[in-house]
Amino acid sequence: MWPYWFMFFLAALGVIASLRDLNGELKNSEHRLAWVAVLIIFTLMIGFRHDVGGDWANYARHFNHISYMTFDETLQYTDPGYYLLNWVVARAGGTIYSVNLVCAVLVVWGVGHFCRQQPMPWLSLLVSVPYLLVVVAMGYSRQSVALGMALIALTYLGKHQTLKFVVYVLLGALFHKSAVLLLPIAALSATTSRIYTFIWVCVVAASGAYFLVLDSAEILWKNYVEANYRSQGGLIRVLMNAVPSIILIALRKWLFYSDTERKLWVWLAIFSLATVPLVTISSTAVDRIALYFIPLQLFTFSRLPFLANRIEWRQLLTIGVVAYYALVQFVWLNYASHAFAWLPYQSYFYL
Repeated sequence: MWPYWFMFFLAALGVIASLRDLNGELKNSEHRLAWVAVLIIFTLMIGFRHDVGGDWANYARHFNHISYMTFDETLQYTDPGYYLLNWVVARAGGTIYSVNLVCAVLVVWGVGHFCRQQPMPWLSLLVSVPYLLVVVAMGYSRQSVALGMALIALTYLGKHQTLKFVVYVLLGALFHKSAVLLLPIAALSATTSRIYTFIWVCVVAASGAYFLVLDSAEILWKNYVEANYRSQGGLIRVLMNAVPSIILIALRKWLFYSDTERKLWVWLAIFSLATVPLVTISSTAVDRIALYFIPLQLFTFSRLPFLANRIEWRQLLTIGVVAYYALVQFVWLNYASHAFAWLPYQSYFYL
């Protein structure tokens, strides 16, 4: 499991290097070069993994199946972006590793873009390693790309660039249609009317039912094989999102730089907390939704140190976040029921 700790320690080194001034930016060339180098390493490790993740065999079989289909047949799938990517790669003579590499580029791009917008980019990146990059990006290729695009979309919404937000959410929906759930949730951040708020909450509920609970058209390998590995970890993922959600709501007066940003993230936190009781009712459906609340962790914990006035306390809070996520990674790798599908890490480069 050392490759996963290697990823964690690379991000931790970046955090340590930024502890002196905590200016939250990647100003000098050394920091920028290190940032790009780490993202490239993460991309290669995710893209060229071999037999890693609970759905590895199914993705590989599905790639072989798609290679015999026509272009029109490929577009019949519910997530055309991912399947079209498989078709193009297969026709070009590529392999499942090529597909995974493209997905890795997209998700790491999304993570990197989002983290760069946070007060402490390296800390935000470190928070993404144990679950978003190791578990999600290496286990659920389609939805990891959707999440990567969602991360980019959220940065634009915080800047009032609604059109770009919609475009990136729709791009993500091409890989996993559940990404469209962010559209009505985000709309809540743009209204102060209780009537419109009620309407949008109803839209969110209806959309969730349609895209997740009533999703009977999905083929079996998506509904049952993926659900088997993801739903059993649903409660843990929901609780991991609940922690930053509670912190964000409790400290909402100090964590934000604009009202739009505050409303967006508070609503995301509220919906995240709403998934806690729901996970016992429909763990698979809630588990899919919970992935889109992972950005709450990257957002909240990268800002938490700045609540302290003294530099020493900021550094202590930063170290506390690092220790917390080191514990998260340790527990998952050693005690998660399906961690065996990620262990040992194997790569195309040393088959």
